[in-house]
Amino acid sequence: MAGFEELSKGVIGGNQAKVKELTQRLIDEGAEPLEIINQGLIAGMSIVGARFKNGEMFVPEVLMSAKAMGSGLEIVKPMIADADMPSIGKVLLGTVKGDLHDIGKNLVGMMLESGGFTVINLGIDIAPEQFVAAIKEHNPDILAMSALLTTTMLHMKDTIELLKEEGLNDKVQVIVGGAPISQDFADEVGAAGFAPDAASAVELCKRLLN
Repeated sequence: MAGFEELSKGVIGGNQAKVKELTQRLIDEGAEPLEIINQGLIAGMSIVGARFKNGEMFVPEVLMSAKAMGSGLEIVKPMIADADMPSIGKVLLGTVKGDLHDIGKNLVGMMLESGGFTVINLGIDIAPEQFVAAIKEHNPDILAMSALLTTTMLHMKDTIELLKEEGLNDKVQVIVGGAPISQDFADEVGAAGFAPDAASAVELCKRLLN
């Protein structure tokens, strides 16, 4: 269907109005909701992810594309039973205690969703106890923690230690990211992985779940 390609171009261009209009048109023409998501919306977002990783697109543009994708998803989602929504895994996402940065984290969340993950975004300033409570409640495959300050990054270690105390460290894989975070730090605190940017975070999650 030609409409899918046009729809993915709308996502790449971050054009919300166009994405809404094309999504509705495809529905009216009888396209399958899952095909609209996979061949139109997610296909566009995958190209955005690749361009972002190569430095051809920047955060503001990626956020616009993600918003455009979201506006299409809102129209299609009610037509799909939750059971039919394909999910390759569940990721719990949050910025650690004392840290109020959320643009990078939200970007990771959007990219994970467009990569087929179910994402639970806890927000910012999340204490170790809150992460643990959310893991018990949602039973995610992966916990992704973000920190942008050298002063808050140590809370990642506190959270991982609390997971061990609660016996949850076998149930969930922890990944970390943010400006001051490195692979060395991830190894040091016992995280399963580290990603330098949102596109790499998606690849890392897929790798850990395979």
